[in-house]
Amino acid sequence: MRTVNMFDAKSSLSRLVDAIEQGREREIVIARNGRPAAKLVAVGEPAPGNRLGVAKGRFEVPEDIDGHNAEVARLFGLASAP
Repeated sequence: MRTVNMFDAKSSLSRLVDAIEQGREREIVIARNGRPAAKLVAVGEPAPGNRLGVAKGRFEVPEDIDGHNAEVARLFGLASAP
């Protein structure tokens, strides 16, 4: 992990980004007055998109799925469920 001061980062940003892109550096810390202030890292793969419905059709919900709601509510000390 390489550390550069703010002035050097400003004047050589292109070279720093190139070092990250080419894999010569995994991360570069930018310091202000000798104290770490920011970290320059490569952009990873984008976060996965919306996953709603990912298991649709993979299992069936039983008809009596709500059959034990009252007992569970009682065990948790809640008012009995409808």
